[in-house]
Amino acid sequence: MFFILSKVLLFLLNPIIWIFSLLLSGILAKNAIRKKRLLWASIIIFYFFTNSFIADEFIRIYEERNQTYSELTDFYDVAIVLGGFSDYDPTQELVQFHSSTDRLMAGLKLYKTGRAKKIMIVSGSGHLTQPDAKEALFIKDYLLSIGVSPKDLIIESESKNTRENAVNTAKILNELYTDGNYLLVTSATHMPRAKKCFKKVGLFVTPFSVDQQAGPRKYLFDHLFFPNADNLKKWQTLFKEWAGFIAYKASGYI
Repeated sequence: MFFILSKVLLFLLNPIIWIFSLLLSGILAKNAIRKKRLLWASIIIFYFFTNSFIADEFIRIYEERNQTYSELTDFYDVAIVLGGFSDYDPTQELVQFHSSTDRLMAGLKLYKTGRAKKIMIVSGSGHLTQPDAKEALFIKDYLLSIGVSPKDLIIESESKNTRENAVNTAKILNELYTDGNYLLVTSATHMPRAKKCFKKVGLFVTPFSVDQQAGPRKYLFDHLFFPNADNLKKWQTLFKEWAGFIAYKASGYI
């Protein structure tokens, strides 16, 4: 039920839905004053949520930035890579990578350069209508196909959310290691919630944030003033993390 409710909430927290609802209400409104107010509200909200400078400033406040690769001074037993960065296209027999693929690329670098002895992929199916499309399983096949050794690969393919990521990972690693040393690899906006979930289940990890969205602060004219539709996705991600953090805190998951 929690999984289904989270998907519904994510849909409702999409700024596109707000803009569309206001615009449609304005078009259908009979009262001229109400129509004007609703249409202006849709324009203002559209501009706010598509402004690159505003989006970056809000993201910069929340996303977690920790040590870079060159600042790592330790070596780790496992790089734990949280999923949510890909789908599988059976017609093309190809993995389709998304914007959060930095998670996998960073995990691979940590493994290939010897910073982590093993790489662990943690992700079941995040789809309501495709419960068998378990990301960790097709990423396992992908990693094996590019030369990752089976003995260096750990798979958790049953979790559907961050709480289950942590619980299931702890069960697996506590059986394999005593006082293991782990890196947690996930997106910078996801890290505040993820690391607390892992701490809550007693698995202590070193956070390694990737996929930073804000970047260096810019004062370019187009960045300051021109609408950019890409920012709608940034806001949706940020709302998802804010809502998730609050819900997890209320549920005692963090």
